[in-house]
Amino acid sequence: MTVAYFTHPSSLQHEMGREHPECPDRVRVIDDHLRSHGLLEFMQTETAPAASDEAILRAHSKRLVAELEQTSPIQGYGSIDGDTTMNPFTLDAARHAAGAALRATDMVLSGQVRRAFCNVRPPGHHAERDQAMGFCFLNSAAIAVLHALEVHGLKRVAVVDFDVHHGNGTEEILCDACDDGRVLMVSTFQHSLYPGNGVTPLSKKTINVPLDPYSKGDAMRDAVALEWVPALNVFKPELIIVSAGFDAHRDDPLAMLGWTEADYLWITQQLVAVADAHCEGRIVSTLEGGYDLQALARSAGEHVKVLIGAD
Repeated sequence: MTVAYFTHPSSLQHEMGREHPECPDRVRVIDDHLRSHGLLEFMQTETAPAASDEAILRAHSKRLVAELEQTSPIQGYGSIDGDTTMNPFTLDAARHAAGAALRATDMVLSGQVRRAFCNVRPPGHHAERDQAMGFCFLNSAAIAVLHALEVHGLKRVAVVDFDVHHGNGTEEILCDACDDGRVLMVSTFQHSLYPGNGVTPLSKKTINVPLDPYSKGDAMRDAVALEWVPALNVFKPELIIVSAGFDAHRDDPLAMLGWTEADYLWITQQLVAVADAHCEGRIVSTLEGGYDLQALARSAGEHVKVLIGAD
């Protein structure tokens, strides 16, 4: 079984300030961990292309793209919000992060690889159709889902988000596709952490499970076993896109959940089982959050272990 590993140098060039938690080292520590543990030996390394405007505009408005281009600085920083800034390399990095998810989707659906993990940044799941926010500029997961539907002609795509923050942008962009039955979104998140919504889903066909602060992995496992997996099995996805955030870890400084590396291994096992049952194992996973560097590296490593079948 071949699993693709996507990254791009621009992921290391985007930064939002010296002390910002969403930093280039996030990509470095994951790459170092996968290399040092021999996991990349079982993966096909790919350089992420840049997403085309055509692909981006399936998910985002022309206004947002224009605003990002206008805010992108020649030097220094351009401000999106109090926590989200652009340096001269940000937009290029966001385009390549989205391009990684797109190319991974192409390769998985063509049978070149069975699964893919995209170690790229910036993250994307907070970016809405008309608004960048929350460290996010372009919504890579939503862009990939719509690419699978519109370009590859899939009828059912599942998007799974286990980041500690609600994927408000993904839900907003894909609401209509959820309503018409082409997309099923399932997620967990700490309530009421940023962005403070998600308890009431935008679509009746979206399953958001808010988790209480200080709850541990058992609460997540109950949500997945009792709510996600039955819905996914009924939906029978032809592809699963994963927004893989690792900031629900007990060591993460930006949240208050108590997951461990074993929980990330377990949740990935459940997703692989669903994928094996319904869509020939096809999963595309793209990095979202995770801000304690060592916990991020270890947790992503457990996630990748399962994707490559080394668990």
